[in-house]
Amino acid sequence: MKTTKLIFFLLCVFMFAACQHHETHVYNIMDYGATGDGKTDDAQAIQKAIEACASKGGGTVLVPAGHTFLCSPFKLSSYVNLHLEPNSRLLAHPDESLYTESAFGENRGEGMMWISGKDLTNVSITGTGIIDGNGVSFMGKELDDSYELKPITDFDPRPHVLTLTNVEKLIIRDVTFRNSAYWTVHLIGCRDALIDGICIRNNLKIRNGDGIDVDHSKDVRISNCFIESGDDCICLKNRREFEQYGSCENIVVTNCTMTSRSCAIKIGSENMDKINNVLFTNCIIKDSNRGIGIQNRDEGTVTNVAFTNMIVDCRLFSDVWWGKAEPIYVTSYPRAVGNHKDAGWRFPKGATHGACGEVSQIYFKNILCTSENGIFVGGDTPEKVNRIYFDQVSLNLHKRTNFEGGTYDKRPCEGEDFLKGNTYGFYLHTASNIKLSSCNVEWGDTRPDHAADNIKTINTLQITVTP
Repeated sequence: MKTTKLIFFLLCVFMFAACQHHETHVYNIMDYGATGDGKTDDAQAIQKAIEACASKGGGTVLVPAGHTFLCSPFKLSSYVNLHLEPNSRLLAHPDESLYTESAFGENRGEGMMWISGKDLTNVSITGTGIIDGNGVSFMGKELDDSYELKPITDFDPRPHVLTLTNVEKLIIRDVTFRNSAYWTVHLIGCRDALIDGICIRNNLKIRNGDGIDVDHSKDVRISNCFIESGDDCICLKNRREFEQYGSCENIVVTNCTMTSRSCAIKIGSENMDKINNVLFTNCIIKDSNRGIGIQNRDEGTVTNVAFTNMIVDCRLFSDVWWGKAEPIYVTSYPRAVGNHKDAGWRFPKGATHGACGEVSQIYFKNILCTSENGIFVGGDTPEKVNRIYFDQVSLNLHKRTNFEGGTYDKRPCEGEDFLKGNTYGFYLHTASNIKLSSCNVEWGDTRPDHAADNIKTINTLQITVTP
């Protein structure tokens, strides 16, 4: 009997010690001075909690429920899990002067960083709380279908919500991001990253409000996400500012639902390296300006990309947004020479004109499209866009808006921005080795403007069409 009591006592002591040990690894930001009143800048307290956690070898930095924590920029650390409890919120401070660190290095013309981290390992952001970019605070006046951007020169103070550079072993799970003033989640040179179950609800009138940008990153998995964004929902790219991180490869996206005023899924347009081995599957795109877009505008290449088991629903929007309701869009054109604030960063050093790389081995299978416009494939030479395969791709074309159709959007490219004419099911313009198998085009009762044929080809070589 005494032995049993002793064992029970020792067990209780062990469990108490284990609980105490666990508690030392949770760092509540309110214990470090955060007020959570939605008015006081709590960034310094959050930073203290993160640094305390990292100094002890890692753990959880807790954003407690029931509070809004207004904060200016802060940085994450290795082995730290930033955990947002239910009904908690981090809110970006609206004072533009607080955002001074560029999201693109020496290029200060495309936004600053709010939450960031660089050269880290084992970083996670979890929980069901909210990370709010306070986007409208950084906008100009509201227009019909967008917000006016404030005039800038070479410095844009709008904050990107989350910028992670050279992070290995990254997890972002269950959190809601909303109201970004610029890009929302930007992964630069990251490896072994998982984004699962997050929700991104950006204001659909905010330009440049991308959802997830995967930039020079490898072995990335994105699953079970819901994304609404004025600009691209999920975009793969290789920005010139980060060329030291190499190619973008081995990316899997599955079970996501997306809405965009620009392009729901985009590969490009910034691509100075290689994008390779990519799979998008079991996704729904709804009420978007463009559905699936490969928009190669630089010397980088795009190869071995598959899109399977998807529903794509598109409609026309104004010219503020790139795209003309193309449900599928595969292109490679040289980038336009412009006087935009960031034009100097678009071409290789010393170059005044760009070149476009090859887009090849792109597969579309079992995709149901509904739109006011057809599928567009094109390049500056037939060899640049080749080996494009469509298998069981169905397209229903019918008019839904008052915007005039019969136009395909080539922006940003040398020459004409828009290709005007008729609306076709498949418009194959300067490409090679295109195969259509068991594809179907149906014209709705309300036919699109300039409705023409199921297939139109111009300067396209080796086309195979099978029932």
